[in-house]
Amino acid sequence: MMIKSTLKSLGTIAVVAVLGGGGWYAWQNLQSDSLSEKLPSSVVYGNGRIEATEYDIATKLPGRLVEVLAQEGDMVEKDQALAVIDTDDLNAQLREANAGLREANASRQYALAIVDQYKSQQTLAQTELGRALKLLKQGSIPQEAVDKQRTVATSAEAALKAANVKVIQSDAGIEAAKARIQRLQSNIADSTLTTPIRGRILYRLAEPGEVLGSGGKVLSVLDLTDVYMSIYLPTSEAGKVAIGSEARVVLDAISQYTLPATVIFVSAQAQFTPKAVETREQRDKLMFRVKVKLDSQLLKDHIQYVKTGLPGLAYVLLAPEKEWPALLQVRIPE
Repeated sequence: MMIKSTLKSLGTIAVVAVLGGGGWYAWQNLQSDSLSEKLPSSVVYGNGRIEATEYDIATKLPGRLVEVLAQEGDMVEKDQALAVIDTDDLNAQLREANAGLREANASRQYALAIVDQYKSQQTLAQTELGRALKLLKQGSIPQEAVDKQRTVATSAEAALKAANVKVIQSDAGIEAAKARIQRLQSNIADSTLTTPIRGRILYRLAEPGEVLGSGGKVLSVLDLTDVYMSIYLPTSEAGKVAIGSEARVVLDAISQYTLPATVIFVSAQAQFTPKAVETREQRDKLMFRVKVKLDSQLLKDHIQYVKTGLPGLAYVLLAPEKEWPALLQVRIPE
């Protein structure tokens, strides 16, 4: 069972650290104290940390953890088995449910045989009633004999209806047994915990032998193709930012590269910026949180290097008709 948790920032991101002399010099120039003066009015920026979507791999049902198949830092593929929960009790219940299904099928066969028996009795009773009515017209038998035969026919018809009800009950019992088997098979399948994404194991939270409750977390996996940075912009700038706007991300550890990104979120409510993000003066101002997401294809191409947590700067282009300045043109690893 997979639970999509809150998004966290941890580790570092590195794609391939190849230092270009001219690009490095230009970037150092951009990072000077007069940075704001070097940027056109169509570009705004803020600092933050790279983050990624995190998935918790957790149990659906309580049980004893038998095996954990991954270590922290491992790269895992989508649908890969990561842990196994003990299924002895579930297997025993499944055998019991299969026996119940066989019993229900046998009960249905018995009910059908009873139906056939009462059909024959009803047919005979109706035939006898018809003969009795003819004899009554001829004056060969009294009315009392006819009434008795009519009662027999009515009783046979009622018995047939009751037998058909038994068949319906047997059908319901079969459906219930099949549903129980399906549920147990699903629970057994869910006892092998898999990952819904390709990513990296962030935490190993449980060890074999531990008894976990429903929803007990075993591993945490980072989705390294869903990486973003949150920055904070003042009202005058945030009001001009649109969802889908082009953005650029420059990370401190690989500042020779300028990575393409897109604005995916702009907060609808102002807030004070976190202590770790801005200066004291800026923290005292109300700002709007903006999320920019790194290009997914770039992340896939270099997924073995992607990690989260590195600080850097994110730049947003406010006017789509404007061009990025030369110092913020995309520069990505080969």
